[in-house]
Amino acid sequence: MTSLAHQFEQYGAWRTGVLQSLAEFQSWLQQYDLYDATADDRVQRIQNVLKSDRLKVAFIAEFSRGKSELINAIFFADYGRRILPSSAGRTTMCPTELRYDEAEAPSIRLLPIETRLQEASTADFMEPGAAGSSHWTTVPLDPSSPEGMLAAFQHVVETRRVTPSVAESLGLYHENDPDAAWSVDADGMVEISRWRHAVINFPHPLLRQGLVILDTPGLNAIGTEPELTLRLIPDAHVVVFVLAADAGVTKSDLELWRSHVGAGHRRGCLAVLNKIDGLWDPLKSSPEIAMEISRQVRTTAQVLGIEERRVYPVSAQKGLVAKVTHDEPLLVRSNLAQFEHVLSDQLIPQRRDIVSDQVQRLVHDVSRGAQQLLQSRRRDIVEQLFELRGLRGKNHAMVKHMLLRVQGEKEEFEQSITKFQALRLVFGRHSADIIKALQLRDVRRTMRDAREQMKERFFSRGLREDMEALFDQLTGLIREADQKIAGLHQLVDSMYRRFNAEHGFTLPAPIQFVTSRYAMDLQETLQLVNNHFGAVNMLTRSRPQLVQNAFATMASRVLDNFRDLNRDIEIWLKSVMTPLEAQVREHQKQLRRRVDSIERIHEATDTLESRISQLEEVLNGLDERSGRIESFARAILETPAEAGMRAA
Repeated sequence: MTSLAHQFEQYGAWRTGVLQSLAEFQSWLQQYDLYDATADDRVQRIQNVLKSDRLKVAFIAEFSRGKSELINAIFFADYGRRILPSSAGRTTMCPTELRYDEAEAPSIRLLPIETRLQEASTADFMEPGAAGSSHWTTVPLDPSSPEGMLAAFQHVVETRRVTPSVAESLGLYHENDPDAAWSVDADGMVEISRWRHAVINFPHPLLRQGLVILDTPGLNAIGTEPELTLRLIPDAHVVVFVLAADAGVTKSDLELWRSHVGAGHRRGCLAVLNKIDGLWDPLKSSPEIAMEISRQVRTTAQVLGIEERRVYPVSAQKGLVAKVTHDEPLLVRSNLAQFEHVLSDQLIPQRRDIVSDQVQRLVHDVSRGAQQLLQSRRRDIVEQLFELRGLRGKNHAMVKHMLLRVQGEKEEFEQSITKFQALRLVFGRHSADIIKALQLRDVRRTMRDAREQMKERFFSRGLREDMEALFDQLTGLIREADQKIAGLHQLVDSMYRRFNAEHGFTLPAPIQFVTSRYAMDLQETLQLVNNHFGAVNMLTRSRPQLVQNAFATMASRVLDNFRDLNRDIEIWLKSVMTPLEAQVREHQKQLRRRVDSIERIHEATDTLESRISQLEEVLNGLDERSGRIESFARAILETPAEAGMRAA
């Protein structure tokens, strides 16, 4: 088993362990009436984080760098042959995602290149149930047949020959492009990819565990497909940038690095210096060859502006051959296993830490909510015991006096509940104002108006000004909502303080919702758009279709951001009042129990000592449950750390 496969197995093991421990905790909370709507929301979010977690690795290179061969060597050597098309020259014609969804049959889904004519991004066509889903061509995939898979994968590299005017309408050609003359063949035709995007649903063991592999075309195709630069590459957890040792860092390599890789992915990027077998000169000694490879690594790191330790020399072709033929010395010499180890170390522990942090925060919220309910119950039981123990040796009149006092407390609290319900209505109106300020239809209208204005733009300066104006508007929507949220938080905070002061609650201050992350996401999207529409790129390739496609992709990303913001605000609005509401309900029930208990004693239907004994037993049970909550939470939170130690 490779290091990558082993770490993925460990990653899957601790996710499964957390889910099992969480299910036990959930069942226990329900058993003791400690599981409310907020806890249910938190548990569902933990389950979603763990079950739907994807780890995305993007492979980027100019053509003829051996990128597809590297993917074959790392992931598909067990099939005894190349699965992804890999040969001399250009083989990756369109962005290709390899993933696995068990709800769908193994297949290759192909989006026709003609969809570029529509004002929709690739992501729009992927939406479940969307009208665009009918555009896909589906090729069945038989994982049990290597020959059948090889034939099916050939569909991904299919091309078409079209006239320059057709290519231009698709945003894939422009006569002012420096490479235009080279693109047109002797018959006056231009070869383009038949497909805009490919999604391969394949039950590979690592893909089953949540790995997603993105195979990208070269610089020219990346520049014309904004989905890559605005969504797929920025969203990747690790980017593998592949160069060829026999060519070094070429001008196009450097442009690809600066424009689409290094600018936003320096920390999560690994540079692979492939084809080192081209430096295996039989007339040179092993130390001389090693020195030459080291020199290439050093030069590559200097040109890219990264540390030498992040440039990895490999021979994907020899590594693939070594795995297929079980040639251990050749595998060692290819350095492929070493790179796989680095890739797994870069990808999985960091992702595990991120997911673990999310789980820990949510588990802490669930535990804190349950403990608050227990504390409220404990406080009321202690108060009842204090009252009842004070009745020992007292006459009937004293019992009646205490009954009247507790009934008075109950009536006073009922009045507070009436005020609380009135404030709850005010809270509802404020909540509606916040949701109204961020309605997606308003965001779509703002985007639609901006798109109409940008259709006449052909140069980057005008586009940049329009984009900045658009994003100022969008940021303004978030800023307006943030002000409303701050006002609502003040209202909720005053309600918490009031009940704490008047009724002895010990609720912590409610957490304020912060919108800064979503505003930052907007600015990151704007930066990606500005990078995509760099001055040189747009002055040399003034393509209206390119602007349209880029806007559609940008709009999809922005709408996703606002959907996330709306969803998270709604979650906050539902949860911010829940602790107080739960305490109010709990205190109301306890007051009723206190009145009932003293009435029974007053009417001599229950003995004082038996009631005290019952309450003491309940109190002991509450203390035990508090400890169990801590134990459950600790079992969940320690699962990732233990799995990490086993993997080390």
